[in-house]
Amino acid sequence: MSIFINKDSKVIVQGMTGAEGSKHTARMLASGTTIVGGVNPRKAGTSVDFDGTEIPVFGSVADAMAETGADVTVLFVPPAFTKAAVIEAVDAGIGLAVIITEGVPVADTAEFFAYAQSKGVRLIGPNCPGLITPGESNVGITPANITGPGRIGLVSKSGTLTYQMMFELRDLGFSTAVGIGGDPIIGTTHIDCLEAFENDPDTDAIVMIGEIGGDAEERAAAYIKEHVTKPVVGYVAGFEAPEGKTMGHAGAIVSGSAGTAQAKKEALEAAGVKVGKTPTETAELMRAILTK
Repeated sequence: MSIFINKDSKVIVQGMTGAEGSKHTARMLASGTTIVGGVNPRKAGTSVDFDGTEIPVFGSVADAMAETGADVTVLFVPPAFTKAAVIEAVDAGIGLAVIITEGVPVADTAEFFAYAQSKGVRLIGPNCPGLITPGESNVGITPANITGPGRIGLVSKSGTLTYQMMFELRDLGFSTAVGIGGDPIIGTTHIDCLEAFENDPDTDAIVMIGEIGGDAEERAAAYIKEHVTKPVVGYVAGFEAPEGKTMGHAGAIVSGSAGTAQAKKEALEAAGVKVGKTPTETAELMRAILTK
């Protein structure tokens, strides 16, 4: 089992023929992802050779789905065109859209997220590394060679901290690791992933990585207290961040006393979550739980 993707997921790549889309399509294929097509209206009817694997290019998401049965799309589309690309995927009835693009205007995200919700389509991102079920499917830019399958679920706002945690716990492995992104508005939240991991029989424990800004971690803590029975360990990035300064992610800004790492840490600990001071300490807390 896993959450959101598995070995049966059929993936299309919007923007596959661009530089980033092409590079990461090759990496996803090498990690075992079933990629069934790309989308580029100007190159419809052609194909791209990835080390002997011919991937067809379709003119639209709807055409790709009709021909291949695709149920997941991953977007490597410039920020100015991301809204239109997401809406196209939603209109086609795709089940899951993973938006890697950084720098999408928040107003655009608000619009296409509301539209996707109204149509029952799950979005992950934008500004995220995507998600991976090791050994089965890798949708996005997560390195596939840093860990293997196991029974830990991971949800993280930070891409690089996702990779570090996967590497730190590589001997134990992961059911699914989800990088949800750090923008102010994102399609899938900590709570969405916590709920899915709680319901996944092959996930035994959960690592949750947050960061300064907003109140997502406090809301997740309240959810954990009420609904999550599996052990959760956490890490909050940004203890040293200066007040009022945006730090890397658009959503990572502390305003007054709201959104601080300390406040988030206290909320999580009050919900029974063990919180590490560093990513390595967080990994050791998880290791101690699973090796008891």
